[in-house]
Amino acid sequence: MDVGELLAYQPEKPGQKRKIGIENEVSEKAASTSTKKGKGKANNEAKKAKPALKQPEHSTPDQGISVSAAEREKILKLLEEEPEVEPFDENMLRKMILQFEKKVIKNQEMRVKFPDSPDKFMESELELNDAVQELHVVATQPDLYPVLVELKAVQSLLGLLSHENTDIAIAVVDLLQELTDVDSLTESEEGANILIDVLNEHQVIALLVQNLDRLDEAVKEEHDGVHNSLAIVENICELRPEFCTIAARQNLLQWILKRFKAKIPFNANKLYASEILAILLQDDDENRKLLGEIDGIDVLLQQVAYYKRHDPQTSEETEYMENHFNCLCSALLYAPNRAKFLKGEGLQLMNLILREKKASRTGAIKVLDFSLQGDEGAENCAKFVDILGLRNLFPIFMKPSKPRSKASASREEIEERIVSIVASLLRNCAGQQKQRILAKFTENDHEKVDRLIELHLKYKEKVAVVDEEVNKERKTLRNYGDIDEEQEEEFYMKRLDAGLFTLQLIDYAIVDVTVDGPPSIHDRVMQLLNMRNETAKTIRNILREYAENIGDDNDEEARKREQQKLFDLVEKFC
Repeated sequence: MDVGELLAYQPEKPGQKRKIGIENEVSEKAASTSTKKGKGKANNEAKKAKPALKQPEHSTPDQGISVSAAEREKILKLLEEEPEVEPFDENMLRKMILQFEKKVIKNQEMRVKFPDSPDKFMESELELNDAVQELHVVATQPDLYPVLVELKAVQSLLGLLSHENTDIAIAVVDLLQELTDVDSLTESEEGANILIDVLNEHQVIALLVQNLDRLDEAVKEEHDGVHNSLAIVENICELRPEFCTIAARQNLLQWILKRFKAKIPFNANKLYASEILAILLQDDDENRKLLGEIDGIDVLLQQVAYYKRHDPQTSEETEYMENHFNCLCSALLYAPNRAKFLKGEGLQLMNLILREKKASRTGAIKVLDFSLQGDEGAENCAKFVDILGLRNLFPIFMKPSKPRSKASASREEIEERIVSIVASLLRNCAGQQKQRILAKFTENDHEKVDRLIELHLKYKEKVAVVDEEVNKERKTLRNYGDIDEEQEEEFYMKRLDAGLFTLQLIDYAIVDVTVDGPPSIHDRVMQLLNMRNETAKTIRNILREYAENIGDDNDEEARKREQQKLFDLVEKFC
């Protein structure tokens, strides 16, 4: 179809609007061209063009709007004169960078020459902003990133992050966000590595943090600048997880905590900052240690304290709240932070949250679980009993609350967390605190013992289903040879994920309360096992397997000590 046929074709109403739009564009271009010859002539041209936009009275939608020969000729001429788009290549990039560098230098000179006359350097600033915008095309071709680095354009861009005009700095942040976009970086591994290396070498995070300190989020453009700055961090950390430690050392962790403490209403940037903090703490002990050293535990506790009596208003705010609880859990994996959590009255806060029964309750249960685990959690366990935490814990043990939404933790997940907390309390408490826990299992005709046996049967059934699958896989693999240690470990991990770990904790609690508790608990356990055709041998076997796999391989002495303690407990259970 040639251009003439294209213009003559007119669908019903949608086509009619398209036709008018084209003719308007032609009229505007013609008027714009004629301004060089005189304003009056341009106005006359516009007036002459108007009748052509009106639909003749006798025409119908099917007939369309007639196009004059002169207008047809103008359209053909415009199409012929339209330049062909050249493919963007290395030579074009070099020219673009050269022009960009010239505009950087010109702007610097104008600012030095006329520091108190913005009108004198404003034009150079606009040109510089345009030059930065033009560089966005490079993000579409990551294979050209080495050229960008070779010509030191990245250094020039990083230098502009401290530009006196925040608009220029924000434009650079926007560009860096596109250049580091994960989809772009994965297209060229070589280009990605070269770009990230030079960004790291010139401390991009430190420069971004300095720029963040002067941005006012009440201004939309600067609000977007904050968001894009955090996106750069996320992009680089996703490609290189080791960058998380570097980012935290360059004051990003301090800025995030400062951002949380600021009296600013909840917004998208506050949510994003909580996500970045979760990423920084996820698998990095160095960052967890740094968080504790700069009083980050207290800041996180202050943030979740608001949700003690208030529920989040939106799904985004719910995610923000959950991110803070997750950050606390990650921080508590570094053992010395548990002492800071205790000193900051984190246990008291979690206990109050349990009592209030708000949306934050699930997060508090998770944090309690992390704070009480292991030998390092012994002091926290004793304190939890002293502050009457058992009074709020055991009602949830008896009947876990239903999830408030699809995104919330499942009832089963809450159940598993509570079992883990009970097991930690039994393992770490001694003396008066231990007796208070055991006394709970005698209340209301041993209802909590009944609950333990009920959970044992439930999770034993779940594990039995997976054991059957694993045995079939073993049988198949044996037909092709021996099963190596790595495959056995995979089988064990599969069973743990299916509920074996929770079953082990349940059975530990059963054995512990039976051995250390009053005789009435022992009698009730044996009675219930006989009623369900269960034997003590089943529980002993589960705990022996637990003992063989317990402990930290890095601390062989502690591991053997914990194993022996479990074996002794199993021998006393009958």
